[in-house]
Amino acid sequence: MLDARRQFGNEGEARAAEFLRSKGYKILASQWTCPSGEIDLIAEQSGEIVFVEVKTRRDQSYGYPEESVTEKKIGHLVACAHSYLDRIGRTVPWRIDVIAIEFEQDKPTVSHFEAIDIPERFW
Repeated sequence: MLDARRQFGNEGEARAAEFLRSKGYKILASQWTCPSGEIDLIAEQSGEIVFVEVKTRRDQSYGYPEESVTEKKIGHLVACAHSYLDRIGRTVPWRIDVIAIEFEQDKPTVSHFEAIDIPERFW
């Protein structure tokens, strides 16, 4: 049985996947794990692999959801991205996106931040 926090996160990830599908993305994997952590969603758009971090919040008491994607988290995402690409044995363009979902009102607000900045030290 999932705890309430994990259930809420899963709901956000499901909404994010649906949002991406509506924009023409193909979802390749969800909750993909590697020794460095987890990638919430892996998608493909026009031949580019997109590694997606989904942040979901009920309100802004802890700030905007996207603000919780720290440099440390980006480092884990980059490591997982390299692990995924090694596993599939393909050299393709890729990027990291963040989808922030806020449930403050009746209808959730979805914000999509494409190709976030990755500090040079992670390359």
